[in-house]
Amino acid sequence: MRAFKGRVERGVVVLPEGADLPEGTIVTVTVGEVEMIRARMRAALIRNAKRRSRGRVTNPDVVGV
Repeated sequence: MRAFKGRVERGVVVLPEGADLPEGTIVTVTVGEVEMIRARMRAALIRNAKRRSRGRVTNPDVVGV
């Protein structure tokens, strides 16, 4: 058995160059818990960076609201 590290891109596991597997090969994918958490955090940060919030403009004349 051989082990390869890959990355999921658009729902497809992409293996590094040189990892030649014959068409139809049955594979088992094991995701480490740390890698899963790291990927979720990265995705959340990227998603939030695209939707940056803007500060509110307040009226300085209105007091006590």
